[in-house]
Amino acid sequence: MASTPFIIPFFIAHQGCPHQCVFCNQHVITGSSRWLTAELVKEEISRCLGWPRDGRRQVQVAFYGGSFTGLERGRQEELLGAVGPFLERGEVDLIRLSTRPDYIDQDKARFLKERGVGLVELGIQSFDAGVLERCRRGHTAQQVSEAFAHLRQAKIGVGGQLMVGLPGETTAGVLAGARRLVALKPDLVRIYPTLVLKASPLADLLAAGSYRPLSMNRAMALCCRLKEIFAAAGIPVVRLGLQPAASLEHDLVAGPYHPAFGELVLSRLYFKRMRKRLAILQKERGCAKIRLILSAADRSLFAGQKRCSAGRLTALGLLDEVEPVFLPGQPRLTINHEIIHVSPDPHC
Repeated sequence: MASTPFIIPFFIAHQGCPHQCVFCNQHVITGSSRWLTAELVKEEISRCLGWPRDGRRQVQVAFYGGSFTGLERGRQEELLGAVGPFLERGEVDLIRLSTRPDYIDQDKARFLKERGVGLVELGIQSFDAGVLERCRRGHTAQQVSEAFAHLRQAKIGVGGQLMVGLPGETTAGVLAGARRLVALKPDLVRIYPTLVLKASPLADLLAAGSYRPLSMNRAMALCCRLKEIFAAAGIPVVRLGLQPAASLEHDLVAGPYHPAFGELVLSRLYFKRMRKRLAILQKERGCAKIRLILSAADRSLFAGQKRCSAGRLTALGLLDEVEPVFLPGQPRLTINHEIIHVSPDPHC
């Protein structure tokens, strides 16, 4: 399994974005980031390269937040150019950035490729035309497909970002959107539950009774279904839920926020798989014992928050005569087993 990349992040909060989406607090986001210069980029890369790390990990410089290709071309040149010397010396492997689907065309894709960009994440959020309009996104689902085509032609990897719980959204629409994204074969996906932030248009809709955020349980269930859709297609979901931050928690009005939201979703998914597998094994084991072989990294998922998952499995009788073994080298979210016969007669 390929190791996760060593990412050196830079944030260009809301820069390059043409307008304010209903879920965005433009003032707070814009005021949360210092102005990046080429010198600051060079200094930070040099500092991070001095950290101890596994030499097998790919080094990536990432420009997050905002819409990078919406910046003035000179500004893009400045920031990408600052990374250039590190690329030439082989100290950095590629650049990744995020942008809007309607801010990618053939010329922009070629420009990015020539300057070492190897991955672009598109802020898709939804494929539903009505939802996109209500959220004031300003782009269409067709432009998502076109952006994928331009980036693929330039041999640039493509990621997609989706949101759940947007105004006007339905469960069927969310699942259909995930399947449309699967058909585009993204290299990675991020999934974010919609949160209501202070001073955002969505906060006004909430106050007026025109919007109701997803409950935590509903958001987890929906994200779990999306994770299963992408997993079945072999597409990694690299992020579930927003990165925890003091500023986010300060400006949060409502919505399914938890600092470990992604872990909660994975725990729910893991429980579903475990319950299904153990139900079959308990019927088949006879008087034998079951040794579950699990990833050491999944120990907390097996237990669940406050040991709720293990407790539910126990209450269902699914952990009777079961010995879980956690191995460091086993891939995450995999469940293997051995049948251990405790009687000389394998048929008891």
